Amino acid sequence: MLNGSQSVDRALSLLSRVGRHAAAGAPLSVLVDESGLNKPTVRRLLLALIRAGLVEQDLVTRRYYPGAEAYVLGLMAARRFSLVEICLESLRRLSRRTEDTSFVSLRRGLFSVCLHREEGAYPVRTHALLAGQEHPLGVGAGSLAMLAGLPDEEVAQVLAENAQILAERYPALPPERILERVEETRRRGFSLNPGLIFANSWGIGAALRHPDGQVIGALSIAAIDSRMQEPRQQELAGFLHEEVLRVEEKLAAMFASREEKAAARAISA
Repeated sequence: MLNGSQSVDRALSLLSRVGRHAAAGAPLSVLVDESGLNKPTVRRLLLALIRAGLVEQDLVTRRYYPGAEAYVLGLMAARRFSLVEICLESLRRLSRRTEDTSFVSLRRGLFSVCLHREEGAYPVRTHALLAGQEHPLGVGAGSLAMLAGLPDEEVAQVLAENAQILAERYPALPPERILERVEETRRRGFSLNPGLIFANSWGIGAALRHPDGQVIGALSIAAIDSRMQEPRQQELAGFLHEEVLRVEEKLAAMFASREEKAAARAISA
């Protein structure tokens, strides 16, 4: 029989796992496998989270998603744990070193949304991507980097679900072409957008990962085409990878600290 603190710990761990599958929803079988708990226990904990508004279940697919109350809590925590705040120093450093515009984007389900753009000093700029704009995953440098960082099965699912919007808004980028670019990105080690959305606006990107390995966003750099040719692509990619490492180290330290505090509270309880 679990005591109260053990039940709370398990419920919160389960909530975190549901959150990791927010884009496609989490089947019960996956939550059972990932948590290491038996099915009746997982069901009981999920029902408690549903009653609290922290988890919702789709009545058709039976998959579990973060609930409305989880969204509210996320908003309340956003300022302290904002990806923009974590990445801002890196973006400023990128734009100083390159004199070009740098960006941080966040994965939001099937899409990528630009959270912040940091201008460089070079007088001719590209305005292809502004804060708040979103693209289907695979469209644009940062978005492509995110998609390329996903498992093959998830890549296929994303492209299938985005097929209609790609056909309507990006006819030059059908799913099969994006899939080719995913493979190129993996071989190259960074994504490259050679003016496919706006002819004179090129970009490169690299994915950002949560400490558990999940792709959460991307850093990218954009410039006019004349400033994004070989061998400068390799130089810019090197700068990007340095800053991705710095950001991921910050994320790892932040979440390690949170887990240490939670463990300390559990011991003292």
